[in-house]
Amino acid sequence: MIRRNRLALCFLLGMSLFCSCHVVRFFIYNFADIRDYKKFPKIAISKQGQPFVFTAKDDKDSVKLPATITVKKREYSFQPFLDKTKTVAFIVIRNDTVLYQYYGQGYTESSIVPSFSMAKSFVSMLLGIAIDEGAIKDVHEPITKYLPELTAPGFEKITIEDLLNMRSGIRFNEGYLNPFGDVAKYYYGVNLNKYITKLKTETAPDQGFKYKSVNSQLLAMIVERAVHKHLADYMEEKVWRYLGAEYDASWSIDSKKDSEVKGFCCFNARARDFAKIGRLYLHNGNWNGKQIISEKWVKKSLDAKNKNGGFYSYQWWHTLDRNANGSAAISGDFFADGLLDQFIYVYPEKNIVIVRLGKKEGLHAWPALMKEIARAN
Repeated sequence: MIRRNRLALCFLLGMSLFCSCHVVRFFIYNFADIRDYKKFPKIAISKQGQPFVFTAKDDKDSVKLPATITVKKREYSFQPFLDKTKTVAFIVIRNDTVLYQYYGQGYTESSIVPSFSMAKSFVSMLLGIAIDEGAIKDVHEPITKYLPELTAPGFEKITIEDLLNMRSGIRFNEGYLNPFGDVAKYYYGVNLNKYITKLKTETAPDQGFKYKSVNSQLLAMIVERAVHKHLADYMEEKVWRYLGAEYDASWSIDSKKDSEVKGFCCFNARARDFAKIGRLYLHNGNWNGKQIISEKWVKKSLDAKNKNGGFYSYQWWHTLDRNANGSAAISGDFFADGLLDQFIYVYPEKNIVIVRLGKKEGLHAWPALMKEIARAN
């Protein structure tokens, strides 16, 4: 055992001589997991005021859940299915009442879980607030107005809206299993401000949808430049203090030295507080009488009738139904989606918010399942 450990240490030391630090970190930490909030430095986001607590419903039999769910050709009843898929939290809320609440894998209502890419939707929210306040003129401004260090050809043509809709044309490798890829560098690296100066474009903007985390990171930096403060501090000041959060949150940063928020991921909070983001958008940006985000921005963000065919708008996802003739129809629901299948799902027609957090994906159709539950309740 000691010999193996020495060999592993020698390997990592050798790697560090020839590879960037993010590559070494990739091999040390391996694939991202829900304990990652412990691995990175972070900026605290403090709760304030009286907590808002969803009403608990005593009659658990009143919630309608699927009788069975099939995973890899095996059928499971609902709670064993959650266990099988390593779900750590699953909450169904209707009209501010918790219809169903489950915590598993040793997690509880007070357990911290990183958002992963759900944070992209939060960045969009903060961008909207910056526009509401006049710090940013509108989404049609070129991104180089706020990020002049992006000097490679083509960046002057990219607008904020191109980033929002994942249509920027920026060259970026989104492969999560590649230790030498761009997303590994941005996730495990320690100098995001340096990395963005090396970005290039591969196509002109607005040519098509390509999901790339760098778009969200640039949006986060634009907000920070426009409002002259850390994104985490802006989140605390403009959103978290008003949501009646039950717990403090945090946002991971690249390093203590550079202190740049990882805007494409890494917002760390508890399940019920994540649900409050869904509730805020359910009510068009209004929280118990206070308009935190303008209704105009929320509606614009959730307008699925855009160039992306209805499934993605302004860092939010949508499910699609199929008409009798096979054509796609917009459902009206929307959700934030993160790695390992972290979800905040909202079904406005019935005032339903569903949160799923987990250790692994386990199911490729969580939004469809959530829509099924929402429609049944």
